[in-house]
Amino acid sequence: MELGRGLLFIWILAILSFHQCSSNANARYHYHKKHKPKGSHGKSPVHVPAPPKNPDPPSIPSDPYPNDPGDTTGSIFDVTSYAFMEAWKAACAVESATVLVPSDKVFMITSTIFPGPCKHGLVLQVDGVLMPPDGPNCWPKADSRQQWLVFYRLNDMKLTGNGIIEGNGQKWWDLPCKPHRGPNGSTLPGPCDSPTMIRFFMSSNLVVSGIKIQNSPQFHMKFDGCEGVLIEKLLISTPKLSPNTDGIHIGNTKSVAIYNSMISNGDDCISIGPGCSDVHIEGVTCGPSHGISIGSLGVHNSQACVSNITVRNAVIRESDNGVRIKTWQGGTGSVSGISFENIQMENVRNCINIDQYYCLQKACLNQTSAVYVRDVQYRNIKGSYDVRNTPIHFACSDTVACTNITMADVELMPHEGELIEEPFCWNAYGIEETLSIPPIGCLLKGMPHAITESSQYSCSNENGRF
Repeated sequence: MELGRGLLFIWILAILSFHQCSSNANARYHYHKKHKPKGSHGKSPVHVPAPPKNPDPPSIPSDPYPNDPGDTTGSIFDVTSYAFMEAWKAACAVESATVLVPSDKVFMITSTIFPGPCKHGLVLQVDGVLMPPDGPNCWPKADSRQQWLVFYRLNDMKLTGNGIIEGNGQKWWDLPCKPHRGPNGSTLPGPCDSPTMIRFFMSSNLVVSGIKIQNSPQFHMKFDGCEGVLIEKLLISTPKLSPNTDGIHIGNTKSVAIYNSMISNGDDCISIGPGCSDVHIEGVTCGPSHGISIGSLGVHNSQACVSNITVRNAVIRESDNGVRIKTWQGGTGSVSGISFENIQMENVRNCINIDQYYCLQKACLNQTSAVYVRDVQYRNIKGSYDVRNTPIHFACSDTVACTNITMADVELMPHEGELIEEPFCWNAYGIEETLSIPPIGCLLKGMPHAITESSQYSCSNENGRF
């Protein structure tokens, strides 16, 4: 009898748990029946203005929808008339089609891959709200916990709209395996997989424009193995203490432009991983966050090649870092052709930072190889810093010096209090074209006596190839 009562109690708990994940969905979310696909004709999405002009723009895609909306017609596939994937499949087969997520409705969808190739000019227009299941306990067991919406092998595709992509991240951030979320502020062992919200994989000529993305369980948006990416007028918003919630991450991707966007989150606003080249970031407001980072690079003794990166006309505020290059000991490859220009800092720790001793553990051993950092320019970087850290920190490898660092018109003042630590340099070679504030007396002049010419520090992508 007691066993029977216990089983009945467990069965009731299971029913209540299922009800918690699903009953709210029935009340709050729009569900739609499958219908035979059919297209309706209408206007194409509102045109997004061209990106700002710059002296040396990278080779990036232009907006593939440059004409006035009244000049172009295409099929519109409203997801309220289709199952979501049926709408995608139908639109994929039509030139210049639009998958429409209409306004004033909320749609919950599980982890989904949107595959290509598709006809040119495909648009996913989100005017309503998209969201995943609410937290780990409601996540279907058969679904990947590493990613939510994946766009795969697409060319000439646009994600736009006036709606919101909501990540329901709070219950993921509170997992005890996340930093300081365990008992008494501890971090319990994992596994601790949490989904990236939006991932573009092996795709080209992409435009992401006008969307609001918020509260991701982990990274908000990733681009892996892509070429030709234009991101414009994006709004990313997540609490400052949300762990590992990078705003935009790019890896093995080239020809990228990120313009006129606002990002506040719990990790890097923008992070640039290995295999990236020709990246132009302009008009971005970042913070609270961990700043704009190149890296981390060279983990597990890997080769990392990053070149031709420009960040200009940006604002970074209330952030743990400003502009940062971070590499692990033991890596190979190089970071070169980097320009940080016209950047306003507002109460930022570690405003200018090269860290070649990046480590997530308490003790990482020094190694004899490192990613070679060279040709880095910091121009017209002004504002205020948090005095808990020195505003300028160049910690270069013992064996592979940083070379050709240029400082010009750098003026950083304490936000409150007085400077405690002077700027720090270790094995860093470069010049001050103008007197910096605070003064940087630690840069070494000229070049090191021995610069390695080993092939382990050369990268083919410096000539535009991977």
